[in-house]
Amino acid sequence: MEQFSTFLASNPMLSAAWVGIFVAIIVTTIRIKMSPIKQLSPQELTFAMNREGGVVLDTRSEKEFKNSHILDAKHITAEKVKNNDFAALEKYKDKPIIVVCASGITASKVANQLLKVGFIKASLLKGGMNAWTGAGLPVAKK
Repeated sequence: MEQFSTFLASNPMLSAAWVGIFVAIIVTTIRIKMSPIKQLSPQELTFAMNREGGVVLDTRSEKEFKNSHILDAKHITAEKVKNNDFAALEKYKDKPIIVVCASGITASKVANQLLKVGFIKASLLKGGMNAWTGAGLPVAKK
């Protein structure tokens, strides 16, 4: 324990960085748990589609979407997302909408936008298409 105290005293910047990282991890974890947007695993996405009639909304580029996408996924362009143009999704407003991007990072922003315009069952695929393909699940190609 004395070595730990000595280390902290002789490395204040490094110690402060570790404390900052620790606090950031805790805050991020709490924000994810408190968020109205659920992060679904690939298996949970499959259940949402099959049992609840969920709709997959793919936000990747047109090229990536054509290369491979989740079966029956709807594609939305970045321009439509930027302009909050979700008119094509109005008929799915009462169904779960699962937003998918490449790695699960940008999907959060789109899911938040969907919540703001009234899609109360918006969620996202945790890990994005990388998680889907990593789980060995089927993809469609156009």
